[in-house]
Amino acid sequence: MSEKVSKDGRTKKYFKGVRTELKKVVWPNKTELLKYSALVLVLSIISALFIYLFDFIIHNLLGFIIG
Repeated sequence: MSEKVSKDGRTKKYFKGVRTELKKVVWPNKTELLKYSALVLVLSIISALFIYLFDFIIHNLLGFIIG
C-alpha cells in the first residue's frame, strides 16, 4: 500500500512541476502567432516544391537511363 502512495505522490509532484513550468512560458500574441504560422506554411510549401522537383528530375533521369 505504501508503494501506491509514493507513486501517487510522485504523480502529483510531476504535474505540479508541469504546471509551474507552464506558468513560465511566454505565449505569443495574435500577431506573432499569425506571422509564425504563415512562415511555417510558406516554408512547408517551398520544401514540398523542392522535394517534388527533385523527385521529378530523378524519375525522368532514371526513366531515360533505364529506357
